[in-house]
Amino acid sequence: MKTRSQSGFTLYELLITVLVIGVILGLGVPNMQEFTANSRISAAANDLHSSFLLARSEAARARANITICASDNSMTANPTCTANGIFDDGWIIFEDTDGNIAVDVGESVLRVYPAIDTQIDINTNGGSDYFSFAPTGLGRGDIGGQPAMAAARICDGRGNQTAAGGWSAARVLIVTPIGRATVIRDPIQIAAQGDCP
Repeated sequence: MKTRSQSGFTLYELLITVLVIGVILGLGVPNMQEFTANSRISAAANDLHSSFLLARSEAARARANITICASDNSMTANPTCTANGIFDDGWIIFEDTDGNIAVDVGESVLRVYPAIDTQIDINTNGGSDYFSFAPTGLGRGDIGGQPAMAAARICDGRGNQTAAGGWSAARVLIVTPIGRATVIRDPIQIAAQGDCP
């Protein structure tokens, strides 16, 4: 009598496979969501930080006033600074020849940034909406009675909670009066800057 061999899964093998897939998904999906949220907030913080680095180096290189300001039309053909604007809507870096924190005719826009992800908020000290560098590469200070940005809290729905590695899920960009920008992730220092809303 001939015997036929059949290939395939037994019920026991199928159940073990489903169990392993379930465990992997149970552990992987929450970690992937945390990874995505961390990537999103890091990208926003890095874009804002790199804006300050670019503006400072460009001011010293071109020997001109360079300003970063919030702009709700940053991706249009002629972007402008938005009075009492918020960085959530986007921002621009431009050569501020006359130093009035406004894009005037003949002033070139160096870089534009679109609105950030809707799950992230950028809150600045006192609602400040600009920072300006002098031709020396140093900060120009408050202009026309408007306070320059000194700190920007970058938060998402998690707030200032401790995440992996003991660092906060939120970020704070600190800008010194001379224009040096640093991103901080320490929960205590973030709370000292006003914490997340």
